[in-house]
Amino acid sequence: MATPGAEEDALSRYRSPLVSRYASAEMGFNFSERKKFGTWRRLWLYLAQAEKSLGLPITDEQIQEMEANLDNIDFKMAAEEEKKLRHDVMAHVHTFAHCCPKAAAIIHLGATSCYVGDNTDLIVLRDGFNLLLPKLARVISRLADFAEKYADLPTLGFTHYQPAQLTTVGKRCCLWIQDLCMDLRNLERARDDLRFRGVKGTTGTQASFLQLFEGDHSKVEELDRLVTAKAGFKRAYMVTGQTYSRKVDIEVLSVLASLGASIHKICTDIRLLANLKEVEEPFEKEQIGSSAMPYKRNPMRSERCCSLARHLMTLVLDPLQTASVQWFERTLDDSANRRVCLAEAFLTADIILSTLQNISEGLVVYPKVIQRRIQQELPFMATENIIMAMVKAGGNRQDCHEKIRVLSQQAAAVVKQEGGDNDFIARVRADPYFSPIHKQLESLLDPSSFTGRAPQQVAKFLKEEVRPALIPYQSKMGGKVELAL
Repeated sequence: MATPGAEEDALSRYRSPLVSRYASAEMGFNFSERKKFGTWRRLWLYLAQAEKSLGLPITDEQIQEMEANLDNIDFKMAAEEEKKLRHDVMAHVHTFAHCCPKAAAIIHLGATSCYVGDNTDLIVLRDGFNLLLPKLARVISRLADFAEKYADLPTLGFTHYQPAQLTTVGKRCCLWIQDLCMDLRNLERARDDLRFRGVKGTTGTQASFLQLFEGDHSKVEELDRLVTAKAGFKRAYMVTGQTYSRKVDIEVLSVLASLGASIHKICTDIRLLANLKEVEEPFEKEQIGSSAMPYKRNPMRSERCCSLARHLMTLVLDPLQTASVQWFERTLDDSANRRVCLAEAFLTADIILSTLQNISEGLVVYPKVIQRRIQQELPFMATENIIMAMVKAGGNRQDCHEKIRVLSQQAAAVVKQEGGDNDFIARVRADPYFSPIHKQLESLLDPSSFTGRAPQQVAKFLKEEVRPALIPYQSKMGGKVELAL
């Protein structure tokens, strides 16, 4: 039997569909081994540079050697070292030292594993938010354009998924946008609240660094500040155990789970509207909706978003439980769990945002279907207007109410028992009692008169709340997204 090649070998192993099938290349890289271990080396460089600037005997030659080998990672050697040492950080210390023999003695000086592990995680989380935020802003922008376009188009509103008063297509979309704007603020806050772990030592006391600097507390504090700044953070957590508090992970995944809930609701609405044939997600020319039913146009993009959003919402349970069982300064049962849940949360959020952007860029509205549904329900909704018009024409409210009650029940029977169209207005036109307002019926049944201030609310909301929130992302608003498999 022939030895399988690299491609065949990859096909013989499980690969997460989050990476192999859906996620963007940039988010995939953000959680890659290359990004992780390249960041470890940069953190070792930052530490050495800061220690040198504060007087430790580290040479320019050692620093230059480290700088020259930041991305020269022998992954095969690192894997062999980890297999032997059973310790990932020390495996990469040895691998880095192998290509930096002059700097070998000062790599990881005074640090603990969590110096590179936790600080890298915080960098990756920050960078993950920076990838998600423009994507979320683009979705909001596309939906804002849609809402503006259809701000005046009346549509039947639903409460309890039962016909209610009219709204507009644009106003309904603003309900989606408002939730996503809350998510935008939440993601920005979570990103901006992230701090750096910094250089804190094995149990967070900085004892090893205090020893390195011979009891000089000010130099230890300055070391922490310098490394934090080099990593691009404004602040470090003032106190830590061996790790930064795992409540930070709860906050990060909570806002992502909340985003998942928003997108699930939006895409559920779109799926329901697709069933009503009022609004549909884009459908490719050669796309197949069903292998057995050629006529079907399944809302597969929205279904994908709902499916993955459920996964995203459940992931917050992991850091909740992890934080609750971190005994004293730290236990290691957080590590394997965090390798999975942190990456999967960002990868999943990335996928559903890209998919929702694709949906929002191609939403199709069917006004005639919407109008027909309105006409089925509007006659009943207009009864109060008809009563008021009759009273103004000299009629008695109670007599009018009774007439309308009888006619509306007759019309309802036609709809429900005979499967016919709503003929309530035809019955009103045929009844001499209502002759004083027959000429007003058309205006009384104008759908736009039933939408209240919906168009004005759309305009005000988009102008005062939505567009200003998108200003920081204007330079990244261009370009459509191609749907993954």
